[in-house]
Amino acid sequence: MTTVPVVYSLIQIAQKTRQAASKLGVLSTEDKNHAIEAIALALESARDDILQANLADCEAATTAGIAKPLYKRLQLDEHKLRDAIAGVLDVGKLDDPVGKVQIHREIDTGLILKRITCPLGVLGIIFEARPEAAIQIVSLAIKSGNGVILKGGKEALRSCEAIVKAIKQGLSHTTVNPDAVQLLTTREEILELLQLDKYVDLIIPRGSNSFVRFVQENTRIPVLGHADGICHLYVDKMADIAKAINITVDAKTQYPSGCNAIETLLVHSSIAAEFLPNVAAALQTENVELRGDERTLQILDNIAAATETDWKTEYSDLILSIKIVDSLEEAITHISEYGSRHTEAIITEDITTAETFQALVNAAGVYHNCSTRFADGFRYGFGAEVGISTQQMPPRGPVGLEGLITYKYQMTGDGHIVSSYTGANAKSFTHRDLK
Repeated sequence: MTTVPVVYSLIQIAQKTRQAASKLGVLSTEDKNHAIEAIALALESARDDILQANLADCEAATTAGIAKPLYKRLQLDEHKLRDAIAGVLDVGKLDDPVGKVQIHREIDTGLILKRITCPLGVLGIIFEARPEAAIQIVSLAIKSGNGVILKGGKEALRSCEAIVKAIKQGLSHTTVNPDAVQLLTTREEILELLQLDKYVDLIIPRGSNSFVRFVQENTRIPVLGHADGICHLYVDKMADIAKAINITVDAKTQYPSGCNAIETLLVHSSIAAEFLPNVAAALQTENVELRGDERTLQILDNIAAATETDWKTEYSDLILSIKIVDSLEEAITHISEYGSRHTEAIITEDITTAETFQALVNAAGVYHNCSTRFADGFRYGFGAEVGISTQQMPPRGPVGLEGLITYKYQMTGDGHIVSSYTGANAKSFTHRDLK
């Protein structure tokens, strides 16, 4: 007799996730770390199935005419999968963010206040074609005591299904209920998910600006937005030329479809004649298409002209626009106008100039003499990340465990009442911090 699989509504799925998350949120660090180790082992065991599923996704995407940058994100080769599994184990080594006492204060004798960190509850993550993101997100969710409902890009459906299947199999041998991790598979479920404010505590959309705005405008659930990555590299008049060339090439070509790759190169006019021919040769060796403003074209006459649209574009490809500026102030003004507040960098040997740049540029990451490609939770030592937040309020930049917790106030007394502290004979509070 064939068993017919049970089909749950999205509300039922969210309810199951909420119930599983409530139990996960009070598990010990040891139990959560054991679950993370089990996830890593299960992913390792399912390596061939996951890679085959991704190959099928890539073939289908190629037939459908997927854009080159999206295809690069979709590809999950053996090295990417290996690094993702290593990231899971790294998350297991991190300190448990839950149950930390942030405030321990005597309000009065026998009346004690604590502020203690706790999980958010249930996360709703809507991400682009990168299937390994599911691995990073789940490991961080488990460690921070949160349930998670995933919705990956349609291009990565088979990959995500294979990954989540392995994760659930791993969790089935631990104290973490596999229902804490769920995968949605249809576009229609996105709108329904955005209405589940009773069960979902935070939505993290990872995609274009327009998609993030769509999510924000269609939900009452708090949204942690990760939108465009229009990153700049400013080569100052006091830059070390060799250093600037190496950093420029890395920031553009190391992984051009990454949101932390540079899209515009700003060059001080006093070094442009020396720097641009050398950096152009290095970039063109890596097959980078260059586009320049009028002044750049006077030095590099074999490249295309840049337009206003180029300054606003996240290419996610081997394309780089170049603009010559006359001052640090002009570079900062350009970044303020066109940047996405993701990651910006300056190359200079003048410490005062670097400090001014880092103080005045409004972005989640502001770097000096290093590649923007370092903007990554794994490289920051977070183990992994659920995304990079470009919003002004924290969490900002790569969001790891600290962005997935909140806190609650706990107070313990012995019959204390507020009336004792009001009126003519009011008692005084001691407000004494305790160790």
